[in-house]
Amino acid sequence: MTEELFAQMGASLDRVSLIRPVGEISEIAGGLVQVCGLSAHGVVGDRIKVIGHELTGEIIRVGAARLDVMMDGSTEGLGSKAKVVLLPRPVLAPHAGWIGRVVDPDGQPLDGRPLLPGVEPRKIDVAPLPAASRRGLGTRLATGFAVFDTILPIVRGQRIGLFAGSGVGKSTLLASLAKKVDADVIVIGLVGERGRELREFVEKSLGPDGMTRSVIVAATSDRAAQVRRRCPQVATTVAEYFRDQGLQVLLLVDSVTRFAEAHREVAVAAGETANLRGHPASTPAAIARLCERAGPGRDETGDITAIYSVLVAGSDMEEPVADMLRGVLDGHVVLDRIIAERGRFPAIDVTRSVSRSLPDAANAAENKLIASARRHMGAYEQAELMIQSGLYANGSDQKIDDAIATHDALENFIAMQSDQGIVGAFRMLQRALQIGGA
Repeated sequence: MTEELFAQMGASLDRVSLIRPVGEISEIAGGLVQVCGLSAHGVVGDRIKVIGHELTGEIIRVGAARLDVMMDGSTEGLGSKAKVVLLPRPVLAPHAGWIGRVVDPDGQPLDGRPLLPGVEPRKIDVAPLPAASRRGLGTRLATGFAVFDTILPIVRGQRIGLFAGSGVGKSTLLASLAKKVDADVIVIGLVGERGRELREFVEKSLGPDGMTRSVIVAATSDRAAQVRRRCPQVATTVAEYFRDQGLQVLLLVDSVTRFAEAHREVAVAAGETANLRGHPASTPAAIARLCERAGPGRDETGDITAIYSVLVAGSDMEEPVADMLRGVLDGHVVLDRIIAERGRFPAIDVTRSVSRSLPDAANAAENKLIASARRHMGAYEQAELMIQSGLYANGSDQKIDDAIATHDALENFIAMQSDQGIVGAFRMLQRALQIGGA
């Protein structure tokens, strides 16, 4: 342990730069600052610091004679001719000591305790693994939720989207999955959360037991857009580190919508036009690049199983970010406000949700049970208006009769949490369908 600590300290000292280029501010427009004198040294993504202030910023556009810098905080009190210094790029070097910690997108601790970087620096925006070198999807993961262990299975290396409006139990479900899913390490990226919610998530939703195998990367809503944009990229980088150690990693990102909004702010400030339903043309590529970094690893490494939450207004699955995500991911789970208001948790609309790990993730008998449950739920949904209004007469349609008979049992099944594993969950589904004893 002592040798590792000295290695981390030595690596940190080696990265100290004694000579840094200096420029000056030529123009200030809101949070965007133009800097002269550093064009020959700075590149997009580099950081600057205003001398005499704690204010930093990120270079978003490079010209022949000037740099455009998006500041990390308010520019109040700054004036032209203020001197700025070009900073070394932040080094992200995660290590096993990060487990149980809360850090910001620069790898700085947010929990009040010191944290040294590791000895192996990593870039935060790298290309995904080559598709031809990856394994296929792995085995099913026990989640502690009957519906995920059966009808909507999650397998190793799968990437699914959790589509929900505000206040329907999304954060609670993510925290529950973080505590129950079978994984070696949990990496959680919280993008644009309120500061109060961050502490509640750590102390109440996740709790001490959940934190024992978790790393949280957080950029609260008051942070600048470029910082919020880096948050899920950094969380993915941390997940890649543990994956490359041969571990099974669960990556939770809440939410991709806020990542896309932060990307839009930065891209528009850099000169892009927001003509893709309110988003710049680079947004789909940015989302796809982020999500493709998760998934199965190479033969000698672990996997990153990822769950990305998506905020949808009024459960609108055609909303731009939701539409972009569905084409990238290996499944989507829709949380419905009406179901949440009935008091059922998790408020999953099963008929609108799908896991693309099926049918391969289940055997023939299990797939038959899943198909039967979906058929009954679909039939009830189609006839629900007639049933609720009293217009349906029993005996008119055998499929609707069967759907009515199993409706309450299936509703209760979806809300079930169980420690009986996948086999036990299918037994509960079999009983709910009344198609045989278990």
